[in-house]
Amino acid sequence: MAIADHHKPHNSDGKLWKLCPLWQSGTTSSSSSSTQNLHSQNHSHQNGVGSNSSRASTSVSSVARSLLPARRRLRLDPANRLYFPYEPGKQVKSAVKIKNTSKSYVAFKFQTTAPKSCYMRPPGGILEPGESVIATVFKFVEHPENNEKPVDQKSKVKFKIMSLKVKEGVDYVPELFEEQKDKVTIERILRVVFLDPERPSPALEKLKRQLAEAEAALESRKKPPVETGPKVVGEGLVIDEWKERREKYLARQQVEAVDSV
Repeated sequence: MAIADHHKPHNSDGKLWKLCPLWQSGTTSSSSSSTQNLHSQNHSHQNGVGSNSSRASTSVSSVARSLLPARRRLRLDPANRLYFPYEPGKQVKSAVKIKNTSKSYVAFKFQTTAPKSCYMRPPGGILEPGESVIATVFKFVEHPENNEKPVDQKSKVKFKIMSLKVKEGVDYVPELFEEQKDKVTIERILRVVFLDPERPSPALEKLKRQLAEAEAALESRKKPPVETGPKVVGEGLVIDEWKERREKYLARQQVEAVDSV
């Protein structure tokens, strides 16, 4: 699902504005009204109504906690941008390193405003604590309308990376983020920046290194696992070191028995 270019205001802003009149009314009251309010509060406490104010205080504290920014679980490199070589008419690649910096297993997922021209590998997954992965992002670069070269300029295309705390052993499926949408954290929104492939720059060199690391990791995953069991020679002949030693020992015992006779 694509994300919008302009973000809608969060519900937390509405909660904040609802709290402001309460703070204002408390600071603009007169001394006489304060005395009356204090008297009425004491009277209310005597009649057992003090529990209402306690519940109101708890409600305000829960609202305040909801206004705090969510703690990030992932560290991205680059942190805010996705760099692509500017090659109109071609499919180009970018890379971003994602590391789980939390103490729990974390699922991550990509979304983009341009799903028809972009895709990611992998589009999502689960990282154990301290684990990292380099995701490769593919994008088709359109030809400019006015033959202008938008190098080193931000594109309108954006990528959103979301995270979700999961339990160990859970298999990754995109539906996790729909089933637990109230626990999903938006980690970063990355903007696309084009680089001139013919002009050396630190960002371009770093991109090349990350793409090489991503390709090497992909190739290593494709290789068959190394066999650690006993070797097989010929048609199913298994070489067992302990069996071979036992046969030699028995043969030696037989020779010694013959010699003694």
